[in-house]
Amino acid sequence: MPTRFLLLICSILVITGCDESTQSESRSLKDILNRDPGLIVRNFDTDQIKRGESVFQINCEGCHGKNAEGTVDWRKPNADGKFPPPPLNGTAHAWHHSTAVLKKTILKGGPPEISAMPAWEGILTEQQVDDVVVWIKSLWPDEIYATWYQNFEDK
Repeated sequence: MPTRFLLLICSILVITGCDESTQSESRSLKDILNRDPGLIVRNFDTDQIKRGESVFQINCEGCHGKNAEGTVDWRKPNADGKFPPPPLNGTAHAWHHSTAVLKKTILKGGPPEISAMPAWEGILTEQQVDDVVVWIKSLWPDEIYATWYQNFEDK
């Protein structure tokens, strides 16, 4: 009796698993990750994070703060019309930008008409810039990183 019951259950599962409505709802892994931010896993290299933190402390901390917290009034332009350094820790707008834009901003500097962010091209290597970007992303809360991932990763 238990064997027949088990076979019946397995048969029902196989039949319902092949139902057209179930097949039309099949989702890719990326779709599943996008629906549940808790499933997005950051596969950051811990050595890269440490290198990025070190590069940040030496070159960026003076303006953006030790923990990338930025300045208090970062949304309000200074007397010269330029904005102070924003937080990079997920509490401002850095996560609204793709990795390419973050790297370009570090390498080329901020827009000169609104930012005092210097260009680091020729000073930092591409690897150092990559390391800093990974360290910055490692600071972002899970919800922020998940939103960033949904909007920019692999696009």
